[in-house]
Amino acid sequence: MARRTRSASLENRTNRLKLATRKKPYTALIAPGIFLAYRRNAGPGTWSVKCSGWLKRFAVADDHEDANGNSVMNYWQALEHAKKLGRAGEGNTEQPVNVAEAVNDYEADLKTRDGSKYNATGVRRHLGSLASKTVALLTERELRDWRAGLVKDGLKPSSADRVARSLKAALTLAASNDNRIANTAAWKNALKKLPDSEVARNVILPDQDVVALVRGSYEVSHDYGVMIDVLAETGARESQVLRLRADDLQDSNPAAPRLMMPSSRKGKSRKIEHRALVITPRLAALLLRQAKGKAPHDRLIDRIPKLSGRFHPIAKRLGLGAEITPYALRHSSIVRQLLARVPTRVVAAHHDTSVAMIEKNYSRYIIGDLSEAMTRATLLDFDHAPRSSEIVPFERFAS
Repeated sequence: MARRTRSASLENRTNRLKLATRKKPYTALIAPGIFLAYRRNAGPGTWSVKCSGWLKRFAVADDHEDANGNSVMNYWQALEHAKKLGRAGEGNTEQPVNVAEAVNDYEADLKTRDGSKYNATGVRRHLGSLASKTVALLTERELRDWRAGLVKDGLKPSSADRVARSLKAALTLAASNDNRIANTAAWKNALKKLPDSEVARNVILPDQDVVALVRGSYEVSHDYGVMIDVLAETGARESQVLRLRADDLQDSNPAAPRLMMPSSRKGKSRKIEHRALVITPRLAALLLRQAKGKAPHDRLIDRIPKLSGRFHPIAKRLGLGAEITPYALRHSSIVRQLLARVPTRVVAAHHDTSVAMIEKNYSRYIIGDLSEAMTRATLLDFDHAPRSSEIVPFERFAS
């Protein structure tokens, strides 16, 4: 059995508290090229690992409270943690990235891909103590407890899931940039979708409420109204609408205008394709004014800050509930087409999703009036049941 590295001045709190307070940490060599560093502070000291020219703090020392093996560690726990972290960085002089830094990198990546930075800023507000954790050392339990804490603090399961999805994207990007990060299974397993987390979001609005919401949006500002108008009429996602360019509006036939809507970047395929969506001449006229003076490849609709935040007061004023988000316009568009007996495959293609997802989330609307009429015709009429002499025995019928 390998001997553990001892340090008389660091391995117990009594001796550590005798050390002079200073900025430069006290160190102990615990493995070739790996040092455990302790910084003596006026309050509790901190543990760090020093390796290959970088220093990484990872926990508070148990100077004034009992160790928990996570945020507060004794010497022996810190020693093992420092070895793991130091060996994860062997042969690499770059300091291992922590969660906060991974989210920063994710935000920068979103900007280069013309994505919504809210995916990063939204998760940053909820990181808490997870922010300082090293990505390469994250565990399933840490991540599972973190998301459970979001729900405990008042977030709806659907909101906690959205925040967790953004964090997963940030951690996955960090892993793709650093081959030392080999614990991707931790967030894939721990942050799986919560049961029924999307139920609260599947708000279906009647047509008159959709019209009222669009009209109310124009009262906020014209640009905001145009954005909500396009979301309501096409059922597209905000990310798709923001990638529309001026030449995506096709109005050569004024009576049947179309929008060449770009596909989303959801799923494994990142290839962007365009699908022609029909729009009304009314919306086409608004978008034509929106495109006036723009180059063909300029953005047709500019990003609207706090899109959902501005939507909530409109919905509340109309008595629809402040929890309704612009995504309800997409759900309502899908259901509107299903109830109009548009084939499921066409509905799926129009909304850039799959038939399987439509059937999974909207099956009760697929079984509509047509299906009811077809199955009602098969019901037995006991008031006019055939006499026994009119019934053909099964054996004779089969022959």
